[in-house]
Amino acid sequence: MEILDVDLLAFENGSTTTRAAVVDGVRRSLSTGFVYVAHDVPRDLLDEVYERLATFFALPAEARCRYRVANSNGQAGYTGLAVETAASSNTPDWKEMLNWSTALPDGHPLAKRYPHRYLAPTLPEAELPGVSSLLLGFHTRVLDLQRRFLRIVALGLGAPEQVFEEMIEYGATLTRAIHYPAMQLSPSKDHVWAAEHGDINLVTALPRATAAGLQVRTEAGWMDAEAPKDCAILNTGLMLEHLSNGLLPTGRHRVVAKPGQTGDRISVVQFCHPTPSTMLVPMASCVTEANPARFATISAGDRLDQVLYEINLVEKHRRLAES
Repeated sequence: MEILDVDLLAFENGSTTTRAAVVDGVRRSLSTGFVYVAHDVPRDLLDEVYERLATFFALPAEARCRYRVANSNGQAGYTGLAVETAASSNTPDWKEMLNWSTALPDGHPLAKRYPHRYLAPTLPEAELPGVSSLLLGFHTRVLDLQRRFLRIVALGLGAPEQVFEEMIEYGATLTRAIHYPAMQLSPSKDHVWAAEHGDINLVTALPRATAAGLQVRTEAGWMDAEAPKDCAILNTGLMLEHLSNGLLPTGRHRVVAKPGQTGDRISVVQFCHPTPSTMLVPMASCVTEANPARFATISAGDRLDQVLYEINLVEKHRRLAES
């Protein structure tokens, strides 16, 4: 298995043959859970976002901690080091995070029903003037990339091209900047920044990282994920595996520093979520006599709550005490 690279704009602007080739490439690549996607998110926007976030993570710990949001369960504001813990591990990941999303319109029924899913963005505007507008604009731009990518996924599953559109409109999509601090490395073994895990959402987009470290689990073992220039890395989550009835497996991955690797790492990922009220049930096009329904129905909100507990982010009920 290998991770393929595809061109989003070729799908949108190309011939019928070109579009079909992109759909086929995405479907085949997602057998690994991952695909590289050429896109139109401006490089200068990425430069500015990563520069400002590096400045934030370089602030004193006291300043960073001012942006913690109580009872947000890692869904808004700052989350400190060694808190999130992969469900497969009892050792906290060596990372800290800044989380944000866009607010819903005033009075929107989803905000009233799921207030813990739609939290106001808490961003370091006092230390970094103008950063809120920058990061919220970035969130919107990457979400548009994900929305367009999901059209390709839909066609690959034999479903209508816009099948995911209603699910993700006003979805609980979250953008997360992750800082992996430098570690003292031994000369002979990898050091884990984030243990093996799969994301909970539909699709995750990673437009850029400042250093190597992402690895994908395959049948042959761990494989480095290194996207071509100006390509984002996109991977499948548990909810898409559920909706596709297992045809698109969750992309299992980890983040490691290899022997001799020095310095820290910053990546900004966006988790594309449906609305919490979306019922996760295998899509009709993915259920056949050869592939009968594998999953029971559950709401997206309930499935996310399960995973947040498993990864130690439910603040009042952590499965592991903070170190």
